[in-house]
Amino acid sequence: MDRQFYVFSVMALLRPLLLDVVPTIQQTAALALGRLANYNDDLAEAVVKGDILPQLVYSLAEQNRFYKKAAAFVLRAVGKHSPQLAQAIVDCGALDTLVICLEDFDPGVKEAAAWALGYIARHNAELSQAVVDAGAVPLLVLCIQEPEIALKRIAVSALSDIAKHSPELAQTVVDAGVIAHLAQMILNPDAKLKRQVLSALSQIAKHSVDLAEMVVEAEIFPVVLTCLKDKDEYVKKNASTLIREIAKHTPELSQLIVNAGGVAAVIDCIGSCKGNIRLPGIMLLGYVAAHSENLAMAVIISKGVPQLSLCLSEEPEDHIKAAAAWALGHIGRHTPEHARAVAVTNTLPVLLSLYMSTESSEDLQVKSKKAIKNILQKCTYLPALEPFLYDAPPNILKHVVGQFSKVLPHDSKARRLFVTSGGLKKVQEIKAEPGSLLQEYINSINNCYPEEIVRYYSPGYSETLLQRVDSYQPLTN
Repeated sequence: MDRQFYVFSVMALLRPLLLDVVPTIQQTAALALGRLANYNDDLAEAVVKGDILPQLVYSLAEQNRFYKKAAAFVLRAVGKHSPQLAQAIVDCGALDTLVICLEDFDPGVKEAAAWALGYIARHNAELSQAVVDAGAVPLLVLCIQEPEIALKRIAVSALSDIAKHSPELAQTVVDAGVIAHLAQMILNPDAKLKRQVLSALSQIAKHSVDLAEMVVEAEIFPVVLTCLKDKDEYVKKNASTLIREIAKHTPELSQLIVNAGGVAAVIDCIGSCKGNIRLPGIMLLGYVAAHSENLAMAVIISKGVPQLSLCLSEEPEDHIKAAAAWALGHIGRHTPEHARAVAVTNTLPVLLSLYMSTESSEDLQVKSKKAIKNILQKCTYLPALEPFLYDAPPNILKHVVGQFSKVLPHDSKARRLFVTSGGLKKVQEIKAEPGSLLQEYINSINNCYPEEIVRYYSPGYSETLLQRVDSYQPLTN
């Protein structure tokens, strides 16, 4: 209670200073309020409850550039914390004044206004729409054409925050002609600007096929691929995210990325970084492979499977392992050739151990199980399947036995190897419900062998033989 009283006392002292006749005192008071509001949402709320915002908004239109920057900073500091606080800024009429500041002669004022508008827009579609309705988008597009790098960064970020919420808002940003300007900035030497540019293009492309195609038509390929080799980790991540957001929509867009060398470049990028920086690239490979068997084969030919297997084994975070499992499942699910490409990397036992581990997250267990089933249902590479006869739980085992029942009737060499490796013996030990699918698979396997061979490897057969020895009466002369 004392703390709250102290905060309101400070606010009460600062508020009249905003109206002081000395401009420097006004600016310093505004900065102090901004720093308080920036600290946490309680202090930001105190600024709102102290009825300070209307005074700031009024002064924002009237005062000099130093005060405008300080006032915009307060609005940004209040608005960043929650949609409710951002709405309080909208309700006091700040948007129109902030938009006027985007036309100010001073680039610092423009930057402060763009920053505040971006922080309001980032919360939800309603607040973004309010920023759009105030006329901010065309002026933000003009700001990204200004020479100051800091202003470009903040304006691009604000446009990204507007576009991210819905296809309609993204379309509004696109209609203002932003894509061409963003595409030209992909190779800007400033890493922070590149991050924002790639992020903004991603937020536009993610919503629909039409928007993704508009981004592609701005000729971002192959230029964007150079960003996958950038020194800045977040430039790499945002470039991978942009390519992923384009690829996910259609096979045609994925094929365009393959043709541009995008898949191979992303695989190299995954190999050059760790952790969350890898995640968009891993997901891209899954999206591309999911579209068609030809695209999945393109991922295999580009050596995507060993890289994903490595991520599955070496990444400590479960959500990254889950993404790798999901991608491998999409690669292996198309044909026996695809499944074999995954199986030969020894990925299946790793997926099984992740599925069965009590330490794995629920999402990782679900995705590992789904990947195993997808791959097993197409896999005819028996050396990869055989260990599963010994280790797999019943819900996975039926898929393994099912694959043997498909392959063995048509492959005499495999039938012999299945006996000598102990596989046939193991199948006889499986307890299946009569009439179940698993029992049908076992019957199909047993029908591939002479009856006496099946009997010989059945549990208890040696006991039966010994009983016959015991009861056998030798012939006497």
